[in-house]
Amino acid sequence: MKRFISTLSMVAILAAMIPMFAQTATAQNDCVYDNKGRLLYCTDGNGNVYDRHRNIINVGIGTGAGALIGGLLGGKKGALVGAAIGAGGAALYTYKINPKNKRYPRYYRR
Repeated sequence: MKRFISTLSMVAILAAMIPMFAQTATAQNDCVYDNKGRLLYCTDGNGNVYDRHRNIINVGIGTGAGALIGGLLGGKKGALVGAAIGAGGAALYTYKINPKNKRYPRYYRR
């Protein structure tokens, strides 16, 4: 049993150390150059968590806030009604009032 536990712990330590020693490939980054060929900036193209999941986060926060207010005012039934109203309001805000309209300029790699 001791041998099994020590082997398992060594494998876990090795698995945790592999990402530490991995090197990033700069060729996979999206780099933007100006007209003279000078490097302006490089990104990995993924964006941050809020940019990638903006709609879900906004609707989730609206649902939680509506459920909290409805629960304080009307108990369990009020929490359900508040969650529905909060989700609807947050979806209205996210998709209609303030839609995501990022336009990325077209840059070419060299």
